[in-house]
Amino acid sequence: MNPTTSVDHLTPERWARANRLLVRKALAEFAHERLVTPEPTGDGRWRVRGDDDAVEYRFAARLLALDHWLIDPESVTRHRDGAELPLDAVDLVLDLRRALGLTDTVLPVYLEEISATLAGGAYKLAKPPVSAAELAEADFQTIETQMTEGHPCFVANNGRIGFGVHDHHRYAPEAGSGVRLVWLAAHRDRTTFTCAADLDYDTLVRAELGEETLAGFAATLTGLGLDPDDYLLLPVHPWQWWNKLSVTFAGEVARRRLVCLGEGPDTYLAQQSIRTFFNVTRPDRHYVKTALSVLNMGFMRGLSAAYMEATPAINDWLAALVDNDPVFKRTGLSILRERAAIGYRHPQYEAATDRYSPYRKMLAALWRESPVPGLEPGRRVATMASLLHVDGDGRSLAAALIAASGQPPAQWLRRYLDAYLVPLLHSLYAYDLAFMPHGENVILVLDGATVERVVFKDIAEEIVVMDPEADLPEAVRRIRAAVPEDEKILSIFTDVIDCFLRHLAAVLVTEGVCDEDTVWRTVAECAAAYADSVPHLADRLARHDLFAERFPLSCLNRLQLRDNRQMVDLADPSAALQFAGTLDNPLARFAPRR
Repeated sequence: MNPTTSVDHLTPERWARANRLLVRKALAEFAHERLVTPEPTGDGRWRVRGDDDAVEYRFAARLLALDHWLIDPESVTRHRDGAELPLDAVDLVLDLRRALGLTDTVLPVYLEEISATLAGGAYKLAKPPVSAAELAEADFQTIETQMTEGHPCFVANNGRIGFGVHDHHRYAPEAGSGVRLVWLAAHRDRTTFTCAADLDYDTLVRAELGEETLAGFAATLTGLGLDPDDYLLLPVHPWQWWNKLSVTFAGEVARRRLVCLGEGPDTYLAQQSIRTFFNVTRPDRHYVKTALSVLNMGFMRGLSAAYMEATPAINDWLAALVDNDPVFKRTGLSILRERAAIGYRHPQYEAATDRYSPYRKMLAALWRESPVPGLEPGRRVATMASLLHVDGDGRSLAAALIAASGQPPAQWLRRYLDAYLVPLLHSLYAYDLAFMPHGENVILVLDGATVERVVFKDIAEEIVVMDPEADLPEAVRRIRAAVPEDEKILSIFTDVIDCFLRHLAAVLVTEGVCDEDTVWRTVAECAAAYADSVPHLADRLARHDLFAERFPLSCLNRLQLRDNRQMVDLADPSAALQFAGTLDNPLARFAPRR
């Protein structure tokens, strides 16, 4: 890649635009999390003062339900001593360093994440524009590669620390560049392969690679005087091979415990989660999720070899639960099972580190089902993150889908909520089970422009059974966690209502599709209908009241601002939560009369 053209997207105009959009988001989300307190100055205008009171940010905004700050990006200005200054998201963080509670350790890394997020924003602005109306008719991967926002709550949401600009062009989901995975032969004495009960290793690799590729890989090994039967095949992100494994695992390569076999035959596209790949050569084949030692949004995106062992068993357990529950069946819910997992354990790094260490998460992978083979005729799929997507003209994909459906907004929303919200409510009330149901982890199955059902993915690393005494098979017990009774409902209040539906409501209100009351009344009606359908769960519904007047404000940015390398211990998710008072519940006004 030419070093000059590699930064063609970094122009003054795009940089200014990326900064304006990120400053607007930062002010809105930091105000939502009560890290800053906007002061009214009249006529719908507000200001936020910097730590030293000499700098202030001025803007026009509406305050929606859930303390959602709907800020007009064109109205935002920055001032010092009466003079207007350019908007710069890095300067915003420095201006608010004390308010944000940034330590000397976290601050420089956070600034790098902000800079990388801006660079990604400029890259997206440089792409040929695709309208929301066009996306409303597009296929799965076109929609996936056109997403511009990332996580709606996190401000520094595209850090990807470790990627150079050339890596961004090759591997970022928005680049839409085809990628061929690197395959390693990993010696069996340090490699663990586990799979679903109805699968085995030979069946999987034949289906994923084909006989010709397998024969070529075997010939490479025999050419080196090695026995192919002593090895298991392991897919690797190309970045991980070039930047980590070929150096950090050099001893394993030199001793031929790891043998690089070259690229596989199929072309993949990186998904929004950056380390997961969709097979575009053969869309019926599995997704491949790879270890990637890149710091992004509060975590090093590696995969633990130890964690991978239980992955298929957890997925088998959940698939059986979903298949045998009449409420899940009624909603059409399905999951994309992680069918097999493989991990390589480096004994020297394991001797030197604890279970949190990124050195234990450098070489592992899993195979996850593709949604394509399970689609009914005439159906298509889209990431749920797309419902929050807004094009360059301010038009949203959600609004375009509603318009294309020909349905009233409330009717379209109700269909979507019946598919998305009801399974989450039932998981909580029937099983103490919580997913991580943000936009990237949910796939919408569309019939025309209407949501017919949803598919949940990213199962083994994300789900939790919030009862440490739950009767689970031994291989599945890792997902049990002790969550206080009063925090269980935050799996709905925080993860669904505050972190997704709050943003969807703002998108629809901004575009004039409907008012706030329509959104929250529809959510309440969906929840009430679910409650009526499960009278045997009435006690649990009363104990975890979805119509409570208020609920705790659990803050995501505060987690990242406190520790942007390891936000949460997935084995004890409750311990890390950061609260900042309460939010008025927008569903309370629409509580059903009993």
